[in-house]
Amino acid sequence: MMRLGRTWRRSFSLYTIVPRTSAKANKLPVDAPERRRLPILLRRAWYGLNQAFRRRIAHTGVTPDQFTAMRTLLEHEGEGLTQSGLTKSMASDPNTIASLVERMEKGGLIRREKHEKDRRAYRLRLKPAGKLKYEEVREIALALQTDLLSALPEGKREEFLQCLSKVGDACVAAAGRTSSALRPVDTKGAPFVESRVL
Repeated sequence: MMRLGRTWRRSFSLYTIVPRTSAKANKLPVDAPERRRLPILLRRAWYGLNQAFRRRIAHTGVTPDQFTAMRTLLEHEGEGLTQSGLTKSMASDPNTIASLVERMEKGGLIRREKHEKDRRAYRLRLKPAGKLKYEEVREIALALQTDLLSALPEGKREEFLQCLSKVGDACVAAAGRTSSALRPVDTKGAPFVESRVL
């Protein structure tokens, strides 16, 4: 059994245990409890970030997803995004974005404009009130990001974000593969065949 050194680190109002890595830990299987595991780390980081941001912007009446939608629409303001374009840009699903767009339109943050070529589609645009709300929340978002990234040395922050972007791209690529491409294989390299009891 491997002994782990532990370090206590204060993060907002929570204390977390950060295990020290060792050469012995790197020889363990990827899913060994003694190792850092990608799904748990990504979920923990996303959940913590989302909760921290949600609490900091609660007084504005905007949700983290609404802020992301406003930022994405501003970044594509010239051509204007369709709802499906927003879905892709936000790496979300159509139902979530449809509900989000409906709430933002009712809240007076965005408007729909008829698409010039596709009669079934609309371009989404931020209204002046949406732009003002975005600027208000943006200051809070920047302060939070700066606060969180200060956990890393300044020279490592951009490298960390680049690595995280590569992992994100790999996750999207894995999600896009067909289920047959992801089927397990046995130790001899032949496709694994599930046996089912009916």
